Amino acid sequence: MTGDDEGQVAKIRALLSGLSADDPAYVSAVVLAETVWVLESRLGYSHEAVLTGIERLLTSNELQIEHGERLSDLLQERHGNRIDIADHLVAWSSQAAGSSGTVTFDRRAAKKIPGMELLS
Repeated sequence: MTGDDEGQVAKIRALLSGLSADDPAYVSAVVLAETVWVLESRLGYSHEAVLTGIERLLTSNELQIEHGERLSDLLQERHGNRIDIADHLVAWSSQAAGSSGTVTFDRRAAKKIPGMELLS
């Protein structure tokens, strides 16, 4: 996503050139959450820049992103609000597994994310 390593860029371009909408690469929620963390915490990208990058990934026919449709909807509705993607991905994965809810110690997540409840 950053283009900072030319060798890796060449390898990912080669990989993507062999993919299609009929045979896409799968990007799991864990990989996506880790990507957000690395871009923001380790490489210093702004939250908004990272969200814009994820929006671009979501439009790729060569990638199937876990919870991609829900993530796309969330990003379109953000209106300048800070979104904790990892918390949403956790809640959505829990729902997909059939759980009735996700408990958290994070008060903000419990208030803002449907399906999350505060463990007190």
